[in-house]
Amino acid sequence: MAEVEVRRSRRRRRTVSAYREGGRTIVLIPERFTRAEEVEWVAAMVQRLEAQDRRRRPSDAALARRAAELSARYLGGQAHPTSVAWVSNQASRWGSCTPSDGTIRISSRVQGMPAWVLDYVLLHELAHLVEPRHGAAFWALLESYPRTERARGYLEGVAAAAGSAMGEDDGAEDGAAAADATEVTTDDAAS
Repeated sequence: MAEVEVRRSRRRRRTVSAYREGGRTIVLIPERFTRAEEVEWVAAMVQRLEAQDRRRRPSDAALARRAAELSARYLGGQAHPTSVAWVSNQASRWGSCTPSDGTIRISSRVQGMPAWVLDYVLLHELAHLVEPRHGAAFWALLESYPRTERARGYLEGVAAAAGSAMGEDDGAEDGAAAADATEVTTDDAAS
C-alpha cells in the first residue's frame, strides 16, 4: 500500500478528498475530525481510490475484452486483434497497431484517463485492423463512436499541457492527475 498523508484543514467543513501525489496518497479532512473519524475516512477514501484505479487501469485481459466489445459495438465485429496489451515504451504515441499480425499496444500513459478516452484509443487502433491508413475510409469507421472528437480534443489537451506538439498517435506524460482524485461530502455514506 502506498504511503498515506493526512492533511487537516480549518476551512474544510463537510468534505473529505483524496488523490495521488507521486507515490503517496493524500487525504484532506476537516480539522475537527476525531482520531476515529480520521481512521474511518482515510480507509474509506483509500478504498475509493483503489476502486477508481481498478476501473481506470484495467489488466491486459480486461483491455482485450474491452477491445472485443468495442469492435462488436462500433465496428460491426470486423476487428479481431490477436493481442491487446499495455506497454510502457511508447514515448510518442497513445497506441499502435500492427495490422499484419493483429497486435495492438496501448501506451501506459493512457492509464488513468477517462474510460471514454481509452475507448477511443482502442477503437482507433482497432480501426487500423480494418483500414491500415488514416484515409477517409479509416475516419469513417470511427464516426459511429459518439465521443471521437471529444477524446481527440482531450488527448490534444494533454499533449498541449505537457508542452509538446504531438500528432494523432503521439502522447505526453500522464496528464490525468486530477482524474485520479475523489471527494465525498461527510454527510454521504463512507462507502
